[in-house]
Amino acid sequence: MAYNEKQKEYTMNYMKEKLDEIKFRVPKGQKEVIREHAEKRGEKLTPFIVRAINETMNRDNQNKK
Repeated sequence: MAYNEKQKEYTMNYMKEKLDEIKFRVPKGQKEVIREHAEKRGEKLTPFIVRAINETMNRDNQNKK
C-alpha cells in the first residue's frame, strides 16, 4: 500500500498530539557507535536512548534516598 497524503496527515497529527521531540548532538561518529551498541542488544536507536535515560534517572533517584 502506498503512503498517501491522508496517512501522512494522520501520522503528523498523532506525533504532534502524543509525542515530544528532543534533539541533541553527539561528537561525529558517536551516533553510529550508539546505534551499533543498541542493535547488538536487539534494539533500535531511539528506544535504546529512551531506556538508557529512564534507567539513569531511576538509578539517580534511588541514590538520593
